[in-house]
Amino acid sequence: MLAQLVLGILRVLDQDVVGVYVHGSLALGDFNRETSDVDFLVATRTELSAEKLPALEQMHAELRDQGFKWACNMEGSYISQKLLKRYDPERCWHPALRCDGSFGVDGHGSDWIIQRAILREYGLTLHGSEPKTLIDPVAPAELKKAAQAILTEWWSPLFKDASRLNSSEYQAYAILTMCRCLYTIEEGLVASKPAAAQWVLDTSHGSKWEPLIRQALAWRKGDELNAIEQTLAFVRYTLEQACK
Repeated sequence: MLAQLVLGILRVLDQDVVGVYVHGSLALGDFNRETSDVDFLVATRTELSAEKLPALEQMHAELRDQGFKWACNMEGSYISQKLLKRYDPERCWHPALRCDGSFGVDGHGSDWIIQRAILREYGLTLHGSEPKTLIDPVAPAELKKAAQAILTEWWSPLFKDASRLNSSEYQAYAILTMCRCLYTIEEGLVASKPAAAQWVLDTSHGSKWEPLIRQALAWRKGDELNAIEQTLAFVRYTLEQACK
């Protein structure tokens, strides 16, 4: 599927392509066939014009129509090499394939500081230049600040509206994301969700949250987690730790 993805991208963008990469859990070595999706990024020579976006949308639809399982579990962004170099909150809108299969221009939040670090250090090159040649090093202090911002921007609103947690899948995602945030805030490093979860279990944090974290690690599609209140409590705990 990834080979076909690269061919499709090159067919549509041709010389505009600087590189095509896989990041996320697949690059970090903790890809889970039950729960993971495929994260990719395309570095382009310049920012893509609006005229090119319909052809990219069609290309991704054709890839899904070929019957590849992971084509329906894939997210990706198209970022110019100038803007990929360092996260700029003032210029963070880029063409993107969303997890629901739709295609458009989306704003990239503080989590893209962390995504850049993963891509730079662990990204798998499918085509073109190595990611280290395109992305500035991300300092530990930047990673910590990004994790704190993610908690404030994305997770604290749960206390006003927790409807996202009605899904057991989202509960598991939230629990493991909190583990990743705790790890990054304390260690100034990036890790996959399972690796961060194990780190939490091995530290003083784990004594209180071990049953919840183990449920999230064991979750598979179709399972009922029924842990909304516990998940909210873990989010609150993580936010408190981030403020220390």
